[in-house]
Amino acid sequence: MAYKRILLKISGEQLAGKFDGGIDAELGAWLANEIKQVIDKDIQVVIMVGGGNFARGAQLAGHGIKRVTADQIGMLGTMMNALALNDIFEDQGLQSRCLSNIFADQVAEPFIHRLAEKHLERGRVVIVAGGIGRPYLTTDTAAVSLGLELSCEVVLKATKVDGVFDSDPATNPNAVKMDSLTGDEAVSNPFIKVMDKAALGLATEHHLPIIVFDALKANNIVNAATGQPAGTIINS
Repeated sequence: MAYKRILLKISGEQLAGKFDGGIDAELGAWLANEIKQVIDKDIQVVIMVGGGNFARGAQLAGHGIKRVTADQIGMLGTMMNALALNDIFEDQGLQSRCLSNIFADQVAEPFIHRLAEKHLERGRVVIVAGGIGRPYLTTDTAAVSLGLELSCEVVLKATKVDGVFDSDPATNPNAVKMDSLTGDEAVSNPFIKVMDKAALGLATEHHLPIIVFDALKANNIVNAATGQPAGTIINS
């Protein structure tokens, strides 16, 4: 069963692609063409971008930098990613709009619920910058909150591995992938760190499914969006 509207959460680290930081424009163009497959199936797409390829608030805090300021710097990192993706998508023939949850009227449209709905109904990809616009909340939590606000039927959480494992596959070659699990299991299991617990708890409370998958594998985004096997589904 295909979803009608999805939210895709992409980290800044993934957008860096082959580079140590910044954004990989070639990867952005590849993502545009993967997302086109979703749009062509009349599925509406919202994207929440992270900013870790430019700045991570939690890591910047300290040595004179307040946590609030550090998180605001991280929000600006998400803005840079969203602006770049918007241009890349448009260059690839994929209509999109960049909306911001922080005040940045010179470079992006403000995030307004009705405006986002209007863009989605017209077949445009809505790229949201600025996280949730407040400190102490990750872009994972912002993604779930945004998915709920825009009535998305699922959150697609892009990761470097193809799903949720019972332990870290980077350190344990015997880690076993799980095809599905409940939100309560994901929240209570300390080994599951693919998404922060606040985001998982919010999704569980509101019965919003999350698919954890490798978005950089060809056709995986359209597979996840159309109910085909992809990664691990967390049903709340």
